[in-house]
Amino acid sequence: MTSTLDPADRNTAEVPEYPMPRAEGCPFDPAPELRTLQEETPLTRVRLWDGSTPWLVTRYADQRAVLGDRRVSADMTHPDYPRSAPGNGTLSFIGMDDPEHARLRRMVGSAFTVKNVAAMRPAVQKIVDDALDEMLAGPNPVDLVEAFALPVPSLVICDLLDVPYSDHDFFQQNSKTIISRNSTPEERTAGTTALGQYLGGLVVAKLDKPGDDLISRLGERIKSGELTVQAATEMAVLLLIAGHETTANMIALSTVALLRNPDQLALLRDTDDPAIATSAVDELLRYLNITHGGRRRFAMEDIEVAGQLVRAGEGLVMPNEIANRDPEAFPDPDRLDITRPARHHVAFGFGVHQCLGQPLARLELEIVYRTLYRRLPGLRLATDFEDLPFKHDGFVYGVHQLPVAW
Repeated sequence: MTSTLDPADRNTAEVPEYPMPRAEGCPFDPAPELRTLQEETPLTRVRLWDGSTPWLVTRYADQRAVLGDRRVSADMTHPDYPRSAPGNGTLSFIGMDDPEHARLRRMVGSAFTVKNVAAMRPAVQKIVDDALDEMLAGPNPVDLVEAFALPVPSLVICDLLDVPYSDHDFFQQNSKTIISRNSTPEERTAGTTALGQYLGGLVVAKLDKPGDDLISRLGERIKSGELTVQAATEMAVLLLIAGHETTANMIALSTVALLRNPDQLALLRDTDDPAIATSAVDELLRYLNITHGGRRRFAMEDIEVAGQLVRAGEGLVMPNEIANRDPEAFPDPDRLDITRPARHHVAFGFGVHQCLGQPLARLELEIVYRTLYRRLPGLRLATDFEDLPFKHDGFVYGVHQLPVAW
C-alpha cells in the first residue's frame, strides 16, 4: 500500500485531508489550502479517505514532469495506486499502463483525430442549433443544464457510438451515480454494472449487424480476436460517460463564469474572430478545471520529484486545478482572460494518458461558445448566484442546475 509518513516527513497529525474544500463564495477557485501548499512547498503528504498518505504535487512544472515519467504507473488495480474512493473500477485503458494502455487506446483513437473530429463540425453545429431552437420555443426561464448543456454532448457521443439517445435518462442517471462522491461503493458498482450490461448488449448486437459507428468498430476487433466482449464493453462505458459528463459540466460552468465576467462574455459574444472562441476554450478549461480529485499515480521505482525522493510504491496525487493556477506558468492566474494563450494547461492531463477525446471536447465547446451567447444575447441568471447548487459532491465539477432567462 501507499507508504505511511517517514519520521523525516511532516508530523502525522499535521498531514492535511485531501481533497480540501473550496472557500465559501469562491466556486471557481481551487481550495485555499491548495494555494498555500503550492506557495510553501512543491511536494507534501496528504491523507486520503482510506488513511493512506501519498504525495501531493502542487506545481505545474512538477505535475507535467510526473505525468510524463514512464517510471510512474496509472494501474488502478495495483495495491499501491492511491484510489479516489472505495469501489472505483479500472475505467478501461485510462487505468492501465503501456503496452496494454496503448494497444487499447489505438483501437478507438482514430475516431478522435483532429481530422476526423473536424468532419463532425456540421453535425455538431446542427445539434447545438436544434437544441437552442427547442429551448427558445419553450419556457423562459429554464434550467440550462437540462435544456442544453446535458443534451448537446449526450447527442454527440450517442451519434458517435450509435447509442439510442432515447435511453439518455438511464445512462445519465447511472453516470451521475458513478461520479458522485456521495455514492456508496455498492451504488457505484450497481451503476457501473447497469451501464455495462446495457452497452454490452449493444456490443453483442453490433457483432451481427454492424454499422458505421465506434461500437461496431470495436466489434470488428472482437471478431479478429484482438478484444474480448468485456474489454469492448468497458471501453464503451468509458467513452459514453466521459463523452457527455465532462463537456456538459464544462458548458454549464463556463456559462456561469462568463456571466460573472461580463466583459469577457461580451468579447466572446460580439467578436467575429474565430480565434477568440478557440482561445476562450482553453482559457475556460484552465480557469475552471471540471475534473476534480487529482490525477493519480504511484512510483514503480525510486524517483525524484521537485528535488525530493519519492520511493517505489509511494502514491502521487496531482490536482490540475492548482497547477493551472500556478503563477509561474500563467501570470495573474486567478483572472479570467479569454485572450490569454493557455493551450499548455493540464486540464486534459499530460503525457501518454492525455485525454483521448480532447479534440471533440474542444470542437463542441468552441461551437457552443460561438452560438449560445450570440443567439441569446440577453442571457442572465434566473436565480441569485449564491443559490446555485455547485457540484462539490462530484468527481466532475459543475452545477446541478442552472436557471437562466433571456
